Amino acid sequence: MQKMIIVSNRLPVSILKTGGKIKVKRSVGGLATGLGSFYKDYKSVWIGWPGIASERIRGEKTVIRELLDEENCAPVFLSQKDVEKYYYGFSNKTLWPLFHYFTQFVIYDDSFWKNYVSVNREFARAVLKVADKDDIIWVHDYQLMLLPMMLRKKLPDNPIGFFLHIPFPAFEVFRTLPWRKEIIEGLLGADLIGFHTYDYATYFLDSVRRLFGYESTLGRINFKDRIIKVDAFPMGIDYDKFANASKDPAVQKSVKSVRRTVGERKVILSVDRMDYTKGILQRLDAYDKFLDTYPQYKGKVTMILVAVPSRSHVEQYASLKKSVDQKVGAINGKHGMIDWTPIHYLYRSLPFNRLTALYLVADIAPITPLRDGMNLVAKEFIATKTDGRGVLILSEMAGAAKELDGALIVNPNSDDELIEALKTAIEMPVKEQVERNRMMQERLKRYTVTHWAQDFIKVLHEVKEMQRNYLSKKLTEEVEEKIVSHFKNSKERLLLLDYDGTLIPFSSKPSYAKPDKRLIALLSALSEVSEVVIVSGRDKDTLERWFGKLNVGLIGEHGVWIKDDGENWREIMPLENEWKASIRPILEYYVDRTPGSFIEEKPFSLVWHYRNVQKELAITRVGELKSVLANLAANLGVEMLDGNKVVEFKNVGINKGRAALHFINKKKWDFMLAAGDDVTDEDLFSVLPNYAYSIKVRRGISVAKYDVESYIQVRNLLEKFVR
Repeated sequence: MQKMIIVSNRLPVSILKTGGKIKVKRSVGGLATGLGSFYKDYKSVWIGWPGIASERIRGEKTVIRELLDEENCAPVFLSQKDVEKYYYGFSNKTLWPLFHYFTQFVIYDDSFWKNYVSVNREFARAVLKVADKDDIIWVHDYQLMLLPMMLRKKLPDNPIGFFLHIPFPAFEVFRTLPWRKEIIEGLLGADLIGFHTYDYATYFLDSVRRLFGYESTLGRINFKDRIIKVDAFPMGIDYDKFANASKDPAVQKSVKSVRRTVGERKVILSVDRMDYTKGILQRLDAYDKFLDTYPQYKGKVTMILVAVPSRSHVEQYASLKKSVDQKVGAINGKHGMIDWTPIHYLYRSLPFNRLTALYLVADIAPITPLRDGMNLVAKEFIATKTDGRGVLILSEMAGAAKELDGALIVNPNSDDELIEALKTAIEMPVKEQVERNRMMQERLKRYTVTHWAQDFIKVLHEVKEMQRNYLSKKLTEEVEEKIVSHFKNSKERLLLLDYDGTLIPFSSKPSYAKPDKRLIALLSALSEVSEVVIVSGRDKDTLERWFGKLNVGLIGEHGVWIKDDGENWREIMPLENEWKASIRPILEYYVDRTPGSFIEEKPFSLVWHYRNVQKELAITRVGELKSVLANLAANLGVEMLDGNKVVEFKNVGINKGRAALHFINKKKWDFMLAAGDDVTDEDLFSVLPNYAYSIKVRRGISVAKYDVESYIQVRNLLEKFVR
């Protein structure tokens, strides 16, 4: 039976050693809670660190393994050095601040990096001990970003997924990491790479393109012999657990306890880990200014500040704790009265009953991180509000803001926005609160953490199926031998060959892509044993200059012009080009606005090239251009044609397929092959008879029967025909 192997830095349970005895304690929150029930639906193993340094348990590892085995867990034992350099070091002093845009806190330490590599290898060894062929492997988070490729090299066929639970930064931030290529390459070992939001997925794809040159289509990367899917999967929560919390007697008791303390005042609840990314100090500053700006609310509101201890021996975290302590004291001293404390400060982790009691009591929850991957606290708060009352104030920098649009969305760096949001929340009518919360609750009910996990695994299976289909179209040596044998055993042979990108690589300028001597010799040799037709988007004069002396047929401007061997050029149908006067000025305007683009003019078409344009700008300009010219082109009897980094305008009804029919219908062929590299060649492929071979250069969605990586493979195949 296929099993699920979940790999994360920490196990869903921890090992404690007290009084010389080993105990197992179940972890609370986050990934452990989210996948705790899901992974048990499979024959599963969860691999991770059990939370205790190996120096403390030298003689007890066997006992620990046995205890963890009962929990379907397998440990990766880390030394204290590993914990310091891999976890507190590279993971949390390099990756964490960098990915959250706190570049001033980033430490680039080569010893941290080396230990990060070493520990990822330890995790790989642990996985390989338990992994069987075809087992699903799901790797989690920034501590293990090298692991997917390490596993791929040993397990080439296993479904491997990776999910990043923190933001992925924009390239201009990510590029500052000295080991950026190694990190990206590590992640590209996965079949499916998931992020909380589309923005993070886009930033990752941008880094892949800029560092390695791999383009993406619909979130798919063609990486070597695999398709890799990159997508957004916003993590949910166990909705029912929080929605039913109010029925728990322990929670009801905690609610009464809190109410006795705060009375009937409006409660503002702030819950976070003590982390500099969470915006705690900024929130306190805004609360201080709120009380100054609207003194009428003094004594009528109370903030409960819960800060969960985190990485307290890391310098920035210790410094933050000190600053928060001082800020709370200053605000209470400045605004407090005998019968009113502005802030109740709890520096501790709270059990479920006390935390949900605070959610239930709270009227307002300002959750304003400066940068956050998702933020499940915001979702938990909304889920508990079964009566619909309560207002969520949410940072636009949190991944959850993409889903929870019923919240008051603020920029966490703006005191003014947060102050006004607090006032709006206090004064918001109950009816509006209910309307906003019901809308968000419907979303949270549908997309729970279980749904999230099932969705991810479902897409992972779909990617593996896509890869199998992808490989089935790969032009293998075996298929090549079959094609060559068919060619040599045939008498009437037709070759229909695109030029740019199919017989020769692309150049920054079309005029640079002249045929080399070897290609001319190859086409000459092929023309002696078969009918060869160059089916190109090039203008007829260029094709005549380059290939006119060869015994080959020519199709120019995507089918406008045809030249059969020994004949003169002729138009496939009477055409006019008066429309150019209307289209050209608009294209010139976009050339002026798009550095690197240029116009190529052919007798019956205009081409806007953007191969040398920065990708994001190109995407924007192509969209604008199509929007502006769509109606005009249609009214002029002109169609827009998407090519490889070009947009071409030509008369309606002209295409490579229509022109190629002249040669296809010329006689009864017993061998036919067509090769092309972009969308314009799909018209050619679509008119071929069933027995014909069709080859698409650079894989993607195509009606072609076979795919190859580059023009080199096409030329190698053609050379085999004439050896």
